[in-house]
Order: sequence, then C-alpha cells, then structure tokens
Amino acid sequence: MDNVKRIIASTLIRLLRPLMRVLLKNNIPYGTFADIAKWVYVDVASEDFGVPGRKQTISRISTITGLSRKEVKRMKEIEAPYDLGAAERYNRAARVISGWIKDPRFLDGKEVPAQLPFEGDEKSFSVLVRAYSGDVPPRAILDEMLRAGVVEMNDRKVKLLNRGYIVKKGEVEKFGIMGRDVSELISTIHHNIASDPEDAFFQRKVSYDNIPVEVYPEVRSRISGMAADFVESMDRVISEYDRDMNPSVQGTGRKRLGLGVFYFEE
Repeated sequence: MDNVKRIIASTLIRLLRPLMRVLLKNNIPYGTFADIAKWVYVDVASEDFGVPGRKQTISRISTITGLSRKEVKRMKEIEAPYDLGAAERYNRAARVISGWIKDPRFLDGKEVPAQLPFEGDEKSFSVLVRAYSGDVPPRAILDEMLRAGVVEMNDRKVKLLNRGYIVKKGEVEKFGIMGRDVSELISTIHHNIASDPEDAFFQRKVSYDNIPVEVYPEVRSRISGMAADFVESMDRVISEYDRDMNPSVQGTGRKRLGLGVFYFEE
C-alpha cells in the first residue's frame, strides 16, 4: 500500500468512528451500512467518473468500484434512500428565518424579530412564509418549525427562539443536518486537496490541547456568541447575491455556496 492509500485508510477510520457510534446507537446493522456504501459507490461512479461523450456502462462501473457486474446492476435498480424531506424542510425554514431577522416588515423596531400573529394582512407569519418560502402552506411551515423547536406559540403569536435554524427537537431533522453539514465539509477538504492553492476554499480551525476542563462552559459560551454574530454577518453578505432573497440579482445558472463555522470538543 503506497503512502497516499495508507493515509486515506487512516483518515477513513477517523471519519467512520463517530459515524459507527451513531449507527450502532440507532440499531443500524453492518449489512444496511454496507448496502448504502455500495449504492453510493455505484452512484458516484455513474455520475462523476464517466468518459466524456460515452455512456457509462455497468462493466466500467464494476471496474472502477471493484464490485461485480451483478452487484452493480442490483445497486442501480435500487432507488435512492429517502431522507423524508429533511433537506427541503431545512431549506424552507432557513429561508423563512433569514427573512424574519432581516426584513424590516417583520422586526419590532429594534432589529429584533417580532412575535407575529399567524394570520394578518401585512405583519404576520403567513405573509412572511409567502414572501420567503414560495407556495408552501404557512400552516405546514409552522408545524415543521414547532416540531423542530425553532419557534413557539404565545398568546396566538409565533415567536422565533433562535436567529438561525437550530433544531432542538426531532431526530429526522437533526440527522438531516448531520448528513448535509459533514458532506459539505468533506467536499471543501477534497476541493482543497485537488485544487491549486490559489483556488482553495476557506478552511480554518483553531485548537489548543491544554485547556482545563473547568473552563469549557465559559469558552463554549463565548465562542457560541461570537460565532452566532459572525454567521449572521455572513448571512447578510451572501443573501445579497441570492435571487430568492434579492430578485434584482442578474446572472445565469444556479449554484449553491455557503460558509460553515465549526466548534468541537474532545
């Protein structure tokens, strides 16, 4: 095994350890994980490793992945695992929250998201949802946000609990966020490995290894506040270029970009 394969194997072990804890805690057996891994191998080989101008064949996918032709054929006949709409629910709720904390129509005059009546002609939750989440029924959005613990109802008014989509309840939503955030970080790391330094994406972290256990709560609290302020400032920057939030933006194509801030403890 050459050095690159050795470090990839070592990296894979580090990546899989926390994932295996999640799977075992939720009673996901090895066979299920193996089938999902095979499906992803075949899907990525089909979509990303074809020969330009030629149709990707089962034989070529078999060669790339190391799976038998029979197994490749079986994987291609399996539908993509269903995520129960977690990604779409996240996107809808995030757009609503972004509008809630920035649009003057839905603030209380102190740059604080107002408590909104569900129905109303101007300053209401229903108007907010129609402005920032398309044709999805406002009641459906409210139910999703209540279930996730993002909002609460007080005196028939909807109150935003956090200035971001921070899920407090609902395992489906939390697992959906895990899949999306981890995959985005890995994609950035892969881009930086494969790209020239001048084309690298921003990827930084700060860590120290001699921190007393007693100060963890203080450090965590200070970092959480500073990180929240930073994320909100980045939200203001990026939303200026998003055509859903700012229809006056001109340009072609449709790409997704963002910035993540990660805090960790070991």
